[in-house]
Amino acid sequence: MGLLDGKVAIVTGGGRGLGRAHCLALAAHGAAVVVNDPGAGLHGENTRETPAETVAAEITAAGGRAVPDHSSVTDWQATEKLVGLAVAEFGRLDVVVNNAGILRDKMLHSMTEDDFDAVIAVHLKGTFAMTRHACAHWRAEAKRRAAPRAGEVGGGRIINTTSGTGLFGTVGQANYGAAKAGIVSLTTITAMEMARYGVTAGEYRSRSGGAVEPEELIAGLPQLYGTAPVGRLPDPAVHGA
Repeated sequence: MGLLDGKVAIVTGGGRGLGRAHCLALAAHGAAVVVNDPGAGLHGENTRETPAETVAAEITAAGGRAVPDHSSVTDWQATEKLVGLAVAEFGRLDVVVNNAGILRDKMLHSMTEDDFDAVIAVHLKGTFAMTRHACAHWRAEAKRRAAPRAGEVGGGRIINTTSGTGLFGTVGQANYGAAKAGIVSLTTITAMEMARYGVTAGEYRSRSGGAVEPEELIAGLPQLYGTAPVGRLPDPAVHGA
């Protein structure tokens, strides 16, 4: 019996790297996964690739349940539809992993308005949009049943990918750092506001520029279901082997 049997997760940016690792780890523990990834490149360019299809196929080939989605988290309506897709396909929604992101690294004096706006849109607005629609869904579900006590586990999980750059800064990443700092605050406020509905919010701090193996995510999964309304999951830079 898996830790997440019967649970349903959405992972944004789930087609490559850390997002793919999240998808595989969740599926390995029994969760059904909506793999969201528009196939954009590292800088947001159109690659015409479909990594969400590849990851979903990998999960189903291993006996799991997964469906791909190719929408962008910068699209407000699309993130709302993602929640609906999870419920339509698998009957519920339990976990949202906000992992989608792009990079447009430049020094401040060379960074364009589009460089800044594009990174903020994917990281910060995308995390907010996905979180907002998931929380609206869980709040409605809580009102249809007996309301849980504040801080009680059972209403839903938000996992946001953050970075030390958002706290300490990195040269050439004013846009990325600002976005990640915003996500740190958004995570805390989400936990405060949604605790009454049994929803928890936490951070997974990414290792900037490094790959994370699925086993590292699997080792950290028990913390996903901890009782604290807000907290940080293990840093993949130091967690595991």
